[in-house]
Amino acid sequence: MKFNYKVVIPVLTLLIGLGGCKDYFDLKENPNLISNPPLNSFLTTTTQKTALNSQRVAGFTSYFVQYLASPGTAGSTDTYQITDYTGTWDAVYFGMADLYDLKKKAQEQGASEYVGVADIMLSYHLSLIGDVFGAAPFSDAFTGSTLTPKYDSEETVYNTALNLLNEGIAELAKPDSKVQLIPEGQSTNANDLIHKGSKDAWTKTAYALKARMLNKISRKSTYKPADVLDAVSKSYTSNADDAQMSSFQLRNPWAQVARDNAALLLDGWLSDQLVNHLNGATYGIVDPRIAKITDKTVNNDYKGTRNGQGNVGGNNTTKDESYISLNSPLSGDASPLLIVTNAEMRFVEAEAAFRAGNKTRAYTAYLDGIRANMDKYGVDAAARDAYIANPAVSVGAGALTLDLIFKEKYVATYLNPEAWNDARRYDYQYKGFRLPLNAALPAFIRRAAYPNGETTKNGANVPTEVVLSTPLWWDKP
Repeated sequence: MKFNYKVVIPVLTLLIGLGGCKDYFDLKENPNLISNPPLNSFLTTTTQKTALNSQRVAGFTSYFVQYLASPGTAGSTDTYQITDYTGTWDAVYFGMADLYDLKKKAQEQGASEYVGVADIMLSYHLSLIGDVFGAAPFSDAFTGSTLTPKYDSEETVYNTALNLLNEGIAELAKPDSKVQLIPEGQSTNANDLIHKGSKDAWTKTAYALKARMLNKISRKSTYKPADVLDAVSKSYTSNADDAQMSSFQLRNPWAQVARDNAALLLDGWLSDQLVNHLNGATYGIVDPRIAKITDKTVNNDYKGTRNGQGNVGGNNTTKDESYISLNSPLSGDASPLLIVTNAEMRFVEAEAAFRAGNKTRAYTAYLDGIRANMDKYGVDAAARDAYIANPAVSVGAGALTLDLIFKEKYVATYLNPEAWNDARRYDYQYKGFRLPLNAALPAFIRRAAYPNGETTKNGANVPTEVVLSTPLWWDKP
């Protein structure tokens, strides 16, 4: 077996997860198993899982950055308690198993374009694990030689993910792929749920993810703004380039959270940190994106929930606080899950240019990022332009600060796991940001505990647990 990392790998169907190495399907006459799944079937599975796993991680990191808050007092994720994320860990590793098999099968067929796409998604999955937990199994996890793989160090995980992006870019650049992402005679590939088979789009996404990763080490002496800007220049130029996925068995999982709220299965309430960031309470200016993120309460206002406190308005069913909304272009039934966007790239550009001392370029990118994000949210052009023209926003290149860049990027990365990386690099210095009430730590959370499923099955290799306020390697000066 090529991937023995988990003792039991679920049988995956074409619709929800063709994947796994050859031995997974080596049960001879079982009619429910597909002995030789084609590359396109793997492509459907892996592109969908890439977006779904991004959302699974954001499902709890969004509480850490106070986009979301628990409606109940002292919720475990809300208040930095050690919480078991086995389900998310397993889903990400199952995704990597499928990608490993896609890559191997593509290599066997000389399908360099498929190899490149597999490398890019594999890098993203590995980054999700590394950015949440730190050290993780990878180099030893897919060899087929052990059920208890050793852990690669935090920095090795990062470097491996970065190398996979570079390899993916190189594979996509090869001119002689024997199986092309877009078959001859077709204009797109519907099996690619992210970029419809566009080699150029995948290359841009690889550079966008590379720019994100290079910018993430802004605290390290090896940080090079010029390298970040070079990657940005080869990534996105418009919202049409965004890496996103909108094919679901039923609906966008954020929409399911909103529907659960309507059914009194409470979750997905908005934090007062985010709501006050947008409603004028914190900055004295109403951000029109608030109406594209949530709905007004029964009191005709926008009101968030304090993290760790829970609802204080009485009965949780009265809708007196703001929730994830089905009316939002980010969390409706058919809304896409966003992996990385043009708006984010503009803020990465703004930060790197600012750190490089080019405030003119930084300021242009900062304003472009706001505009791109508002367009993504469907904000009316007049409301968008009025917000940007406000003197608190259009401060001029000379008055631009990192605080303003991070302030605006915080809105642009709503419900994206990358927001937690930014919050840690920024030391949670968003205006008004507070520790949750009833917090289990005296400082902001900076990593998650290894899941119970991993400590049970591979405990001899799991690193010694540290306090969850301990920074990851890239989060240290």
